[in-house]
Amino acid sequence: MTKVFTRSLLLYFNKIVRSLRPFVHAQPPPPPAGERQPDNIIMWPSDELTAPDTTDGGVTVCKVEGGLLMSPSTFPYFMLVALEAGGLLRGLLLLLMYPALRLLGHDRAIKVMAVVSFVGVRKDGFRLGGAVMPKLFLEDVSADVFEAATSAVLRRRRRRCVCVSAMPREMVEPFLKEYLGVDAVVAPELRAFGGYYLGLTESDGEEMYVATKSARRRWRPLRPRRYAKPLIFHDGRTAFRPTASATLAMFMWLPLGAPLAVLRTAVFLLLTFSLSVPLLAALGMHSRRIVGSSSSLSSAAAHSLFVCNHRSLVDPLYVSAATGRADLAAATYSISRLSEILAPIRTFRLTRDRATDRAAMQAHLPPRHPGASGGVGGLVVCPEGTTCREPFLLRFSPLFTELGADVQPVAMHSAVSMFHGTTAGGRKLLDPLYLLMNPTPAYVVQLLDPVAVRGGGPELANEVQRRIAEALGYTCTVLTRRDKYLALTGNAVAATNKMS
Repeated sequence: MTKVFTRSLLLYFNKIVRSLRPFVHAQPPPPPAGERQPDNIIMWPSDELTAPDTTDGGVTVCKVEGGLLMSPSTFPYFMLVALEAGGLLRGLLLLLMYPALRLLGHDRAIKVMAVVSFVGVRKDGFRLGGAVMPKLFLEDVSADVFEAATSAVLRRRRRRCVCVSAMPREMVEPFLKEYLGVDAVVAPELRAFGGYYLGLTESDGEEMYVATKSARRRWRPLRPRRYAKPLIFHDGRTAFRPTASATLAMFMWLPLGAPLAVLRTAVFLLLTFSLSVPLLAALGMHSRRIVGSSSSLSSAAAHSLFVCNHRSLVDPLYVSAATGRADLAAATYSISRLSEILAPIRTFRLTRDRATDRAAMQAHLPPRHPGASGGVGGLVVCPEGTTCREPFLLRFSPLFTELGADVQPVAMHSAVSMFHGTTAGGRKLLDPLYLLMNPTPAYVVQLLDPVAVRGGGPELANEVQRRIAEALGYTCTVLTRRDKYLALTGNAVAATNKMS
C-alpha cells in the first residue's frame, strides 16, 4: 500500500512540475532573421560537429554547460561547492531547494545556487576551483565537442578558443585553462565584501545557443589521456557526482554510515586479523589479496621491510592483514592522534630529518647480524610520503634503500564510492571516520616478488616504483608531496607540516 501511495504521489508531483514549467521557464528566442555572426567567430557546439575549414585567424567560442559538458545540469557543481566549502548543512539546504530550482529555469537557478553555495565563504581560502572541481568537470566533458573544437583551433595556430559559462568564473576557469588549454573564459564574477563572498554575480551579458538534447545523447565522455594536463592531484571529501538523487542518497546513508564506521573501528581494535577480516567483509569492507608468484607469500613471512604505494591511512593495516603479520610497524608522517590511537598495529612518526628517520626505521627492523641492535617484527613504509588518489605514483624517497634489508614490494589499489578518506586542506582528524563511512570500501593488495638490496640509492627506489606501477597499471611520476600541496593548497610550507 505504501509503495502504491508513494508512486501515485510522485506521478502527481511530476505532473504539476510539467504543467507549471511553461509558465516559468522561457525558451531562448530564435536568432533574428538575417542576423549573421562575424566571419572570424565560430559558435560551438552546433548540431553538426564538423570542424570548420578556416584559413585565417579568429575565435572559436564554446558554451560550457549544455555544450562542452554532456549534462546541461549545473546542480552537481554547486552541490560540490556547498558540501566542500560550506559543510553538510549547506548541502542539505541546497538539496531541499532542488524542486524549486527545477521551476526557476537555468539562469535564475544558477543565481540562486550561487547565493546558497558561496555566501559567507572566505574568498582567500577558496581553492575548490583548482583543487576539487576539475575532476568532476573532466568526467563530464564531451569528447565529440572537445575534439571538434580542438581541431578547429589547431587547424590555424592564430585561432583562439574561448569558453563561455553562466557559472561563476571561480568555479570553471582553473579547469578550462589548466586541463583543457582554453585561451580565455567568459563567466560572471562573484562579488565579495570584507574578504567573504556575497553569493551575487556580476554578469558579462553573454548569450549563446547550445546543441539540442538529441545531439547531446550521441556524445561520449572525454578520456583522461586527451586532457591537456593530466589530472593527478585533487582534494575534497566527496567521491561521487553530487546530483540531486545521489546527494539525497548520501544524506539518507549518514544515519546508518556513522554507527557503521564506529562498529568497523571496534572490530579493527578488538579482534585479531583472522576474525576481523571476514567480519569486516560482512560489514561491507571488501579486500582481496593477489600473490605475484608462489614464492611471494612465503617471502612475505621471511622478509621484514614492506614497501607500498600510498592510497590511504589504512595501507599498513591491509599489508599486515594480507601477510598475516601482526608484528609489523608503520612509519608515518603527521597523521592525527586519533588515527594513532585507533591503529591496531604499532605506528611511529618520521621527523623529516634523514639521520633521525633512518635510525627510527632501523630500530623497528630485526638486527642484520647476531648481537647487533634492532627491533622485533617488521616495517611498512610508504616512500611517496603522501597519498595519491589517481592512477599515478609519486617519486619514491630512497631512504628505505639505506636500511640494508631486502625489499618486499606491495602494490595497493583502493576504491571508495561516497567519501575520500584523505585530505590536503581539511581536518585530518576526520580521515578515519570518512573512510569507514563508505558503504563498500574496497582494497586490492598485491604481494610482488622481493627485490634484493644492491647498494641502495635512487636506482633501487625507482626500480621498486616501476614494479609497483606495472603491477597496478599506474604511471610513474617524479612529483613529490611538495608538488601536491603546492597544487592543492598553494602553500609550500604545508608540504612540511601536513601529510595525507
